[in-house]
Amino acid sequence: MRALWRGRAERGDYLSDALTLLAGWTRDGAHIQRILTLDDAQHAALTERVKIIADVLHLRPEIRRIDGRTRIRVGPADGGAITDGEVTLAARIEDVYRAVTAPSEASPASPADR
Repeated sequence: MRALWRGRAERGDYLSDALTLLAGWTRDGAHIQRILTLDDAQHAALTERVKIIADVLHLRPEIRRIDGRTRIRVGPADGGAITDGEVTLAARIEDVYRAVTAPSEASPASPADR
């Protein structure tokens, strides 16, 4: 995937490529954003995990809870073009979203429950 981004970056079409590969993300100026329906516990779990990933990538996504939904905006702080780091963060956010919304596996019944 890195080769795709490197080739497209030369033509300045980074954001369009990101939106093609990141289902559910939309363009918002020089940023990309995603609105997720999460409960409070899922929002908290997603926010904590994203914070760790963003710290590693030295990025600061905007994560807001509005009317029971979570809005995430990712993009350059300086208003420049989106970078591969921001695209990587958006892809990792998708992974985290799937993890926090996946149905939890039922734990095996304890001997006392049998």
